[in-house]
Amino acid sequence: MPINIRSLAAIALYIIFTGCFATQPVDELRAVQMQPFGRSSVNEQQDLELISSASQVGFSFEGTTCNLQVSLPAWLHHNYLQYELDGVYQKRIRIDSASNKPVIITAPKAGKHTVWIYKATEAHTGAIILHSARAKHIQALQRPAAPLIEFIGNSITCGAAADASEVPCGAGVYHDQHNAYMAYGPRVARALGVNYIMSSVSGIGIYRNWNSDGPTMPQVYEKADFNLQSKQTWNFSTYTPQIVSIALGTNDFSNGDGVHPRRPFDSVAFVQPYIQFVQLVKTKYPQAQIALLSSAMLHDQKRALLQNCLMAVKQQVDALFPSAKPVALYFFEPMQARGCTGHPSVEDHEILANELLPFFKKLLK
Repeated sequence: MPINIRSLAAIALYIIFTGCFATQPVDELRAVQMQPFGRSSVNEQQDLELISSASQVGFSFEGTTCNLQVSLPAWLHHNYLQYELDGVYQKRIRIDSASNKPVIITAPKAGKHTVWIYKATEAHTGAIILHSARAKHIQALQRPAAPLIEFIGNSITCGAAADASEVPCGAGVYHDQHNAYMAYGPRVARALGVNYIMSSVSGIGIYRNWNSDGPTMPQVYEKADFNLQSKQTWNFSTYTPQIVSIALGTNDFSNGDGVHPRRPFDSVAFVQPYIQFVQLVKTKYPQAQIALLSSAMLHDQKRALLQNCLMAVKQQVDALFPSAKPVALYFFEPMQARGCTGHPSVEDHEILANELLPFFKKLLK
């Protein structure tokens, strides 16, 4: 019987390819199998949308590379992820809507590795959509059990305008300098070994925003993406924070953009909605310790006035909830911020975090 050379070649290729896949299987982790932490949602296509600042997913894999398939909403040009590899922060990753190439994460050597992917930008920047991750023996990770802190705030809490290492201040678009991972809240949480979620929106305030009358944080807090027009509300039973940190007021004190009419700051208009907002938070997390933070960006008379307002909020909330833990207050030292547009830089956030550490450490006890 004559030997068919083409058949032999085909058999040889089959053996080579099946041998490779037998020794180096590539597994797929679908979005619905991931265990997100932070505000997120699963869309109609069964893909995972990371919504809030520093919302995150983790997985382990073996080998040296893993591929992450991601996309953006049609209206969004680009956005940013950032990641840890084996517990060490690596970098931000720009995601462009025009590209469908997977994000490739490379480890320096073979073996088992862990990766945590974080959304670098805030909710109003738009969601980052995760479809799947592929790697050898890839498995979803959950956040380790630990106390939880929710950080409610504005652009400072977001880590907005903090990182000009890739796009200089004044260039690009607003979210090009976002770095949620390096903001003060996540830094505090990592230093204390606790978990965190971030509920923050640039420019937002308690009774007015930096250049408008709203919508304010009390109006959008219950919306999953902090968008007043959104039909999707957030399920507050998803997490049970031990501490809820609220850092609002900087934008209420703003002089505005010089275009829209701006009245002088009104203490009564600030204090009453703040009390109501704390009451709202308490309906979501009845056992949580409430902590009110001032603003390191305010100085002199504005700084003193905000502190007085926060003391008034504490006094009235404590009177309304006499059996609850008293509201905790922290007043930042004034700072001359070195980031973009008057915001704290990545280095400034480290200063803020170090300043806050003893305060939160005491509250956790």
